[in-house]
Amino acid sequence: MKKTTLLNWGLYLVLMAVILTWLGWGKPMKIQGLFLASGLATGSLYALGGIGMVVLFRATGVLNFSGGAAGAAGAMTAWQLVEWGVWGPVAWSACILMALAITLFYGRMIAPHLAWREPVVKAVATLGFALIILGLVSFLWIDDPRSISLPTDKIGIRFLGLRVTATRLIVFAASILIVIGIYFFLSRTKVGLQMRSLANDRDLSALIGIPILKVETIAWGISGVLAGFTGLMFADLIRLEPTVITFMVIPSIAAAICGRLDNLALVLVGGLSMGVIENMLTLSSTLKGVRPIAPFVIAALVLLWSQRGSRLTFGGRD
Repeated sequence: MKKTTLLNWGLYLVLMAVILTWLGWGKPMKIQGLFLASGLATGSLYALGGIGMVVLFRATGVLNFSGGAAGAAGAMTAWQLVEWGVWGPVAWSACILMALAITLFYGRMIAPHLAWREPVVKAVATLGFALIILGLVSFLWIDDPRSISLPTDKIGIRFLGLRVTATRLIVFAASILIVIGIYFFLSRTKVGLQMRSLANDRDLSALIGIPILKVETIAWGISGVLAGFTGLMFADLIRLEPTVITFMVIPSIAAAICGRLDNLALVLVGGLSMGVIENMLTLSSTLKGVRPIAPFVIAALVLLWSQRGSRLTFGGRD
């Protein structure tokens, strides 16, 4: 491992220790543990959203802002099926399938027509699609208090006197396992290598015979599955509200930025850090008002640190 990398990780660990000690100073250990566990669960969801963005961006060049809306539609579908008496696992599967269907619809029916447009145009198009989905969901389900409960909410373990539910453990473990799985998928499988080739040069990939539509469809599918899982977990752990779930994409973007839209491990670390710091800020009567902007402040600081020593000129970077 390079000396610079070791320095960066060492600095990160020191800063996190200082920030968490400062925010939790004077508070009972049990309270600190409660907010830390909640932050890890929230951060895992931010990371999962960011991972879906990075996988899709690396394969298609599309920064997808509609993942949160797809997850919200899936979560509301699951809630409605449970209300109708449908067996829980079927309803939860329907959440993922609904998000997958919405994402694939965009990826197959709309995205190909924008393939040669600028990245900003592609991103804004997904934002418009997200608002359409949010509008339809809000039309079908009026604003009303709702909740989704999973059986894993009733199961937990005791750690330092704190009860941690199995749902939080599943979300945290899933974020780590998904990063590992996608890493090996991209580096060890034929389709993964084709995705990497497509990210490097779309035109050249088409010339050498890579099935672009097939590879992009798989990327959109992975993004849709992650959106559905994230939406379901978000609805259970935080709040079942279409608007809130839709705009969960905002901290997910910040997590993706921490990984510079490329490094999945950094996306995971960034998402977890954002979730923990955001929740710990609640303990501060002075700083709790800055919680909404915390993810982007962290992402901006990461970018500034990673770009230190670079000098921009009119011709590019020196």
